Parts: sequence; structure tokens; C-alpha cells
Amino acid sequence: MRNILGLVSLAVLGFQTGCARSPDGVFEEYWEFNLRRSPERATYLGDHRYNDKLYDYSTKARDEELAAYKSFLQEARKSRSSMRGDFLSADLFEFMLQSRIDLAAYPGHLMPIKQQNSPQIALGMLQTHHPFHTSKDCANYAKRLRGFKQQVDDVIVLMNEGIRRGVMRPKITIQQAMPQLKAMITDDPKDCTLYAPAKKLTAAAGGEKSRRLIEGAVRDAIASLKRLRDYLETTYLPNCRDTVGYSYLPDGKAWYRQLAKHHTTTALSPEEIHQLGLDELKRIHAEMLKIAREVGFQGDLRSFIEQMRTDPAQHNTSASEIMRRHREILKRSDANLPKLFGVLPKTPYDLKEIESFRAAGAPAAYYYNAPDDGSRPAYFYVNTYQPETRPIYTMEALAYHEAMPGHHLQLSIAQEKKGLPTFRRFQHITAFIEGWGLYSERLGYELGGYRDPYSRFGQLTYDTWRSARLVVDTGMHYFGWTRERAIQFMQDNTGLSEQNIVSEVDRYIAWPGQALAYKIGQLEILKLRDEAKAALGGKFDIRAFHDHLLAEGSLPLSTLRQRMTHWVMSQKE
Repeated sequence: MRNILGLVSLAVLGFQTGCARSPDGVFEEYWEFNLRRSPERATYLGDHRYNDKLYDYSTKARDEELAAYKSFLQEARKSRSSMRGDFLSADLFEFMLQSRIDLAAYPGHLMPIKQQNSPQIALGMLQTHHPFHTSKDCANYAKRLRGFKQQVDDVIVLMNEGIRRGVMRPKITIQQAMPQLKAMITDDPKDCTLYAPAKKLTAAAGGEKSRRLIEGAVRDAIASLKRLRDYLETTYLPNCRDTVGYSYLPDGKAWYRQLAKHHTTTALSPEEIHQLGLDELKRIHAEMLKIAREVGFQGDLRSFIEQMRTDPAQHNTSASEIMRRHREILKRSDANLPKLFGVLPKTPYDLKEIESFRAAGAPAAYYYNAPDDGSRPAYFYVNTYQPETRPIYTMEALAYHEAMPGHHLQLSIAQEKKGLPTFRRFQHITAFIEGWGLYSERLGYELGGYRDPYSRFGQLTYDTWRSARLVVDTGMHYFGWTRERAIQFMQDNTGLSEQNIVSEVDRYIAWPGQALAYKIGQLEILKLRDEAKAALGGKFDIRAFHDHLLAEGSLPLSTLRQRMTHWVMSQKE
């Protein structure tokens, strides 16, 4: 069954009444709408009401989504007259909706396929959070697999319209997605990764009957995957762009400016962001050169980077070694967290390898938060593909960013605040989320980490990585850089491995603007900390600073500054 938002009329959502509702009512209606709109995410979060449905890619669904957002925004503004307190939630709600409405003016929906966050990825990931306890669970899973046919029909319609309007992905992005499709296409359905859950079914889940049902659904899904593969190879790829930046799309520069505003929550122009990246690189390179001298290297920085990049002793040898090292890093740092935080999350986390079908096109790591029902932990997903290309010296920074004290601490604290409106517990503002993740990498020094010069070099390597992002993301999407120029710039200015550099540049090509948020958010948090220390002197308490910074969940940077400025004033008094 398709998840057709057209079947959920705006009248059902309450938009026909014409009377102002309470802000909490509007917030919850919005959240319910989003769960219906994104049933895979609902399942991921532990809400199993839509376990037989998939996301609807049709133009009709998108039009109704945009109409709903506009109605929610109108209702939220009307309801302000009845508010007695939570203006912060109202401000965030309106900010978030307006940002989505502004972005919807551009035709990003006509490019639904990329190597990340796409239908084929969502299909392959279903089994990680879809339950298989009962025969009904298995029937729902089979229904979803069969529903992939409709998704393929819809995305082909969108991509054909994109070809007609000159809004297509670059060739490299589709070439990166093709192996993901092909990895799930097998002659025998039982060999397909989509069939894997059926191999472990209990009698309570329907046993052999459910296995046969899933096998047939997998066969149907494989047929749809083949159809999508064939369309991409024969129709879409020949029409794809040889260019990579958004500036080559219709109204592309304005589109990219809007994406930069959306992801950074600032008014910084692409020109300003580009220069900021160059300035940060100059500063960090000086620190990196000091470490090179510390270990006795007398050449220039570029030569030292190349030595680190190619030295087998500085790289892992197996997937198990990568996982073991990360666990050791986090065990040590987790023990020291009370030094920096008064509030720690109760939600557990674990480490998991990124699945093989998507690993080649994935970045070094992901963080997936836990569902609200507590049925499983949060996951620090680690990419172990080609382990010999994965540096040892950057592993600490990566672990601190993705797990603790980075995304797991930050997002779990917000999610555990049951008194917040649900949308604030689960929806994230990139500059705050990723700015905190990058800031957390520096906290490793205060958590007993970075004990040798090479790991300190790794921390600086990751800092140059995020600074270089400002340059190459704006370079490709605003100033017309080629992919090759972006890769070369990353090689010349960061200590990342070639595998990571290529994967990252291809990610920026497919996901413009998102990579800007990390460094801009980090710099704002560091500035707020420095200002608080200068203002409070001996009264500055790092635990209280961090607890207050994270207390209200994800915020735009301007709102974060207002909150922390008021906190400093209250501490002085």
C-alpha cells in the first residue's frame, strides 16, 4: 500500500476549523503529520503504526506536504495569542517551517537518487529497525518490499521531469549509487540482503510461512531494483551533467545561497564562508607543522601529510581492529565525562559496522539515535570498508564526534526531555548538531585523550577537513570548481586518506551546503565559551556551561547566542 498523503485530507488534520488551537496542539499535529509522511522514520523511532508503508515520492504528496507546512505555519502564528510561556518552541517551530518552505521553492525533489539518503538506501536499511516478532510484522515487511515498485515508478517520473527542466544529478553521483543497487540484485532472492531477516525468524513470527512470504516480496523488490538500475543506466546517466556544482543548475547560485542559509542558520554569504575556510586552514596548518617538528620531521607540511597518509603503520589492517580501537577509545573517555558534564544521557549506545551494500559510498561514520521505545541502543556506525585505508591517527576525533561527548550525548539528552514538544526532541538543526560534534573533538583533550603527537595531529587533521569543506563546498557549488580541483585541494590541505577524500567530495556534490554547518557551528560554540570564561573569570563552571548549552536541544546559532548570553548575565548576578 502506498503512503499517499492525498488520502489524509487537510480537514482531517484540523485545518478546516478556522479557529486558533493551542500551540501544543499544533506542534503535535505537525509531528503526527511527519510520522505519516515518513513511515520509515516512524518505525526507526519506535512508532510502529505505519510499518507497512514507505515514503511517497509522488509530486502530489510533495504538493500536499508543502500546503500542510504553510497551514501549520499559519496556525502557529495565530496560536501565539493564546501562549502563556513556551515562546522558544514557537520561535523554533516557525523558524523550521519557514526554512523548509523557502527551500521548497527550488526543485530538489527532481533529483531523488544519490548515494546517501535515497530510496535504495532506505530499502536496504529497513531490516535494521523493522520488527520481526510476529507474522504481522513479517507481512508488513513484505508489503513494504512490494511497495518499492511504486517508489521506483514515482522517482522515474520525477527524474524524467528533471531531465526536461535541466535539473539532473552529476554523473559521478549516480555512478556512486549504482553499486548499491547492484549489490541488492541477486539471482536467488535468498542471497539478497533484503532476505536476511527471514533466515532468523522464530515460530512466533510465522516460521516457514513468513519466510515464503518474504522470499516472494524480495523477488518483487529485486525486479524493481533492476528496473531502477536499467533506467539509470540507459536513460538518466546519459542525460546527467558532467559538471558537479549547483551553480550549473537553473537559478543554481540563488539555490545554493538558500541551502547555505538553511544549514548554517546564518546570513553568511558563500564568499564569506569560502574565505573563512581559507583563514582557518592557515591557522591550523601552523599548529600541524609544530607537531611535525615535534616528531623530528624537517620537511614541509605537505610532505609530512603525505608521509602520514601513506605510512602503513598509521593505518588499520582489519575491520575487527577498527572496531576494537574505537571501543578502547570510548571506554577511556566515557569514564571522564563527569569532569565536563553534570547531565549525562541514560540511553545506551553501541558500535556497528556500516553495511557492506552501502559502505563504499558512505563516509567514515554515522550516528543513529535510539528509538523512543528503548527497544535498541543508539548506534555509532563505523565504516570498515578497505580497512587499510582507514587511518589510526584520526580515530579518536571520529569517536568523540559521533559518540561521546558528541552526537550521542547531545541528541540523547534532548530526546530524554519528555517535557519538550516532540518535534524538538527529534528534529535537528545542522549547525547546532554538527557544530557540537566538531566542538566535541576538541573536548577529547579534557577527557584524557590525544596522548601522543600523532593522535593530536589527527585531531588537527579533522579540523582542517571541516575547514577545507567550507572552501570546496562553496568552490564546487558557487564558484564552479571541478570535482578534480576539490579533491586536489583536500589532498593538499588535509591529512585525510585518499579514500576518505574522494568519498567526502562526492558527498558534498550530492548534499550541497550541509558540510558548511560543522565548522561554522564549532566556531560559534568556541566563541561563546571564550566569552563566558572572560566574563565570569573564576566563577566559570564548564559543567554548567555545557549543561545549559545542551538543555534546550537543537537551536539556530542566533538563538543559542541569546540563551548563552543571558546565562552569563545570570551567573554574574
